[in-house]
Amino acid sequence: MKPPTCIVAACMVAGMSSGFAAEKLAKADDPAFIAKAARDIDVHIASWYKKQKLEVPQVTDDATFLRRVFLVAIGRIPTGEEARAFLEIDDPAKRVQVIDYLMQSKGYSSNMTNWVFDLLRVTDGRPGFQGNFEPYRNWVRTAMENNMPWDDFTNSLLASAGDGWDPQTAAVGYYTRDRGMPLDNLANSMRVFLGSRMECAQCHDDPFGSTERHEFYELAAFTEGQGSVRQNHMRKLWDEVGEAERRNTVDYEVAQVMWDGVYGLSLAGGGAGKIELPSDYQYRDGEPGEMIGAKTPFGKTVRISDKQEKADGRKQLAEWVTTKTGEQYASVAANRMWKRVMGRGVYEPVDEYKETKALHHPELMRTLVELMVELDYDLRAFQKVLLNTKTFQFVPNPQPSKVPGGDDFHGRQLTRLSAEQLWDSLITLAAGDPDKIPRRSLDDRIYVNGKPVLVGKKTMVQVSKEVLALDSEQGVRDYFNKLLSEVKSGGGASASSSDGMMSMNAKINRYGKDSAVRASELPSPAPREHLLYLFGQSDRVVVDGSSREPNVGQVLSLMNGYVQTQLVNNTGAALYKSLEGATTDEEKIRRLYVTILNRPPSTEEMGWMKEEMVKSKDNGLRNIVSALVMSSEFLFLQ
Repeated sequence: MKPPTCIVAACMVAGMSSGFAAEKLAKADDPAFIAKAARDIDVHIASWYKKQKLEVPQVTDDATFLRRVFLVAIGRIPTGEEARAFLEIDDPAKRVQVIDYLMQSKGYSSNMTNWVFDLLRVTDGRPGFQGNFEPYRNWVRTAMENNMPWDDFTNSLLASAGDGWDPQTAAVGYYTRDRGMPLDNLANSMRVFLGSRMECAQCHDDPFGSTERHEFYELAAFTEGQGSVRQNHMRKLWDEVGEAERRNTVDYEVAQVMWDGVYGLSLAGGGAGKIELPSDYQYRDGEPGEMIGAKTPFGKTVRISDKQEKADGRKQLAEWVTTKTGEQYASVAANRMWKRVMGRGVYEPVDEYKETKALHHPELMRTLVELMVELDYDLRAFQKVLLNTKTFQFVPNPQPSKVPGGDDFHGRQLTRLSAEQLWDSLITLAAGDPDKIPRRSLDDRIYVNGKPVLVGKKTMVQVSKEVLALDSEQGVRDYFNKLLSEVKSGGGASASSSDGMMSMNAKINRYGKDSAVRASELPSPAPREHLLYLFGQSDRVVVDGSSREPNVGQVLSLMNGYVQTQLVNNTGAALYKSLEGATTDEEKIRRLYVTILNRPPSTEEMGWMKEEMVKSKDNGLRNIVSALVMSSEFLFLQ
C-alpha cells in the first residue's frame, strides 16, 4: 500500500496493525484490484439505470459520506477529531484512504462481531444450563478479528467436534448452544449459510417450499449423534451429588463445573450419518423408527449408507455446504454483505436464496458471486470493494425500493440506526474512541458460587482437558474429589504447560452491562433494562432477531437515561472536550455539530443555536447537545 498523502490518512494509518505493511500484497490489499472490482459493479448499476430510463444519482457530499462509511464499516460515528480531520482536508483520494483505515481498524472486527452474534444467536449462557459459552463467544470474536474466510468459518462450525474449552475446537459451541434441539440447529444452519428455509419440514412436507420431511431427515442424519464426550462416566456421581440434601453445597457447585462447565460444552463423534425416522412419521416413503442414511437434497449429491460405521457426517455436510451447492453458498454470502453495506439485499429476504437467472439484476449478482469466490470468501475485502463503489456513495433516497423483493440502487434508503450502532455512537460521544479500550478477553477462570476460585493455579482450559481425558467412572470420581479438595483448601497445582501459565497470568478484561464499551464486549444478549435491548438488539433466540422499530420506551430512555446522565449533564464527556480551544459561541456550536452530526451547521441552524446560547446562557450548550442527539438526523443512517 502506498504511503498516504494527506494528513487525515497519515493520522488514521498510524492506528493500523503494525504487521499489515509487512504482509504480502494480495488482491484484497491491491488498490488497483479493489478499484477495478468497484468499477465493474458500478457498470452494472449504470446499465440498470439506462434500462429503467432513470437518472443516475449524484455522489453525496463529504459529511454524509463520512458518517455513512463510519457507521457501515465500523458501527459508530467518527470522533470529533476524526470528523474534523476528514472534512477539513482537501484531497481527492481521502475517501479511498478513510475506507482503507476503517477496514483495518479494530472497529471493523467489533462491528462484524455484532453481526455474527446476531446471525448465529451467540449467547453467554442458556436457561437451565450452569455452564457458559465464553470459549465459543471468544472463538467467534477472534475469527472476526483475524478475518477468517467465510468458507473456513462455516467449515469450522459445521464440522466441529471435541473440547469446548480448547481454542482449536471451541467452535463446537455452535452445536452445544442448541443441545437437545439438533433439528432446529440444522434448520438454522441451512437458513444462515444457504438461504434455505426448511424448518417446516421437521414435522411435515413443507407446504410453502419444496422440501419433504423425508429429505429433511436425510439431511439431519449428517449431524445425528451430538452427545457429550464421555459424560456417561460421570452420570452416577452427578445423580448422587444432585440429591436434594447436597444441592446447596460446594460439592454440587464443583460437580457443576465438570458436568455443565466441561462435559456440557464438549461434542463427541463426528456425525453418525444415519438417523431413525420419528415415531410420528406419516408418509409412504418411510416407516416410523426406520433407519435411513444421510443424503443431501440439492446440489451435488452426497450420500452416506445407513450401514456405514464411519462417523464423519458433520465434516461431509460442511464440505457439501461450502463447495457442492453450486452458486448458492457464495450467492447468499455475497447478498448478505451487499445488504450490510448498501442497506438492502439484491434480493430479499436475504435468507431465502434466489437463483441468479431469476433476479431483476442477474448480471450484477453473477459479478458479486464471482467476486466472492475470487476473493476466497474474504468478507472484509468484499465489503471494501462495495464501499469503494459510486453506488455506495450516492445521495440518500427517502423513497422505498421500486423493485419487488430487491434493491433498485437509486440511492441509499433511510434506516434507523441499529441498537449497536446507536450504543457505540453514544459511548463515542461520551468517552471518545471506544476502540482504544481493550476488548473483552477469554475468562477461563473456574467459578464456584459465582466467584472465581484457584485463580493463578488452575483454569477451565486445564480442567476441561484433564476431565475429558478420563476414561473410567472411578477416574472421574477421583478427579472430582481432588478438585473439590483443592477448591475447599484454596490450593491446586501450578499449570503444567506454558500455555496454561500464559492464560492464568494474563489480565482478564471482562465488562458488565453498565460498562461504557462497545456492544460487542457487553453481555450477550443485553439485559432487558439496557439501552441495547430497548432499541431492538436481538434476544439471540431466532436468526437475525434484531429490530429497528421505534417505541415509546426508546424516547423515554433518551430523555431520562444515558443521554442525559452521560452526555448532556456530564461535563467530562468527550463531546465537551472537543470544545477545548474554541473561543466563540459560533465555533463551539460548529464543533458540536461536527462531533454529533458529523457536519457543520447551516446558516439558519447557526442562527437558531446562537439565539439559544444567548437565551439559556450556561444551559445553552447542554440544550444544544440534547437536541442534536435526540434528533432524527442522529438516530437515522442516510
